[in-house]
Amino acid sequence: MPAVSVEHLAKTYEGVDAVKDVTFEVNEGEVFALLGPNGAGKTTTIEILEGFRKRDGGRVEVLGYDPADAATSRRLRERIGVVLQELAVEPFLSVRQALTRNAGYYPNPRSVDEVLQLVGLSEKADDRVKSLSGGQQRRLDLGLGIVGNPDLLFLDEPTTGFDPSARRGAWDVVRALTGGGTTVLLTTHYMDEAEALADRVAVINAGRIVAEGTPESLGGRDVGESSIRFRLPDADGNPPIPIPATVSTNGIYEIKTDKEIEVLATLTNWALREKVNVVGLTVERLTLEDVYLRLTGYEPDTDPDASSVWIGSS
Repeated sequence: MPAVSVEHLAKTYEGVDAVKDVTFEVNEGEVFALLGPNGAGKTTTIEILEGFRKRDGGRVEVLGYDPADAATSRRLRERIGVVLQELAVEPFLSVRQALTRNAGYYPNPRSVDEVLQLVGLSEKADDRVKSLSGGQQRRLDLGLGIVGNPDLLFLDEPTTGFDPSARRGAWDVVRALTGGGTTVLLTTHYMDEAEALADRVAVINAGRIVAEGTPESLGGRDVGESSIRFRLPDADGNPPIPIPATVSTNGIYEIKTDKEIEVLATLTNWALREKVNVVGLTVERLTLEDVYLRLTGYEPDTDPDASSVWIGSS
């Protein structure tokens, strides 16, 4: 049985469809990232799964429960953890007091000292919440979400305000949780975070799921066009390259192809034969951010530095 099952979910606000026919599943023990721009329906979907908002249509099961069923809401809440975007803790509590209180709501919580260590707040255990920095407050948010030892953890923008080191630490915490069997449903605006953590991702836009898959395959990343880039140190003195390419004003050659192995073989054989030093050779496919922007309707500006002149043999 999947940890989360959503079929034909719908939610309307004053005649406006916030969520329209959304369907997806989250498997037990995986990290599932729900990505989407502001206003796409992402937050509404998550709040329905958490039981904070009623749906207007469709079927939803979270750990086998309907989150809208008041008769089973307590049992469900004892098995989920929620990390919200904003801290909702009394500012005069200490960090330890806040975690201890939350732990008391669950039948089998984690040790508070263990959680303090996991989220990097051991040295702040006796400090009041109001004295914490923004990044430390987000660490406390994460601690509050995991102290109950949940089967399913909802992470809503969990590393907003973290410095790079703290973000990597939070990622390690998530990996440790999933290694112990916890299922994680993540929302984030950081594509590198989704790529680093998620087993699968879904992109929601205008209230609908527009793509779903692994981070590596979403939107055809694994089979689509790639870009081969390099420099030639003595561009004017080199023989023509054997493959059509564009060259930017700063001297970077680019070849776009869906047959990168053949193109690389041709290019490198030419360089060896002609004794041409090809510098900084890289092969790149679409990034997850590229795919996300395409799926959500972003139109990039034309690069004024790119030349449209083809360079190569005729």
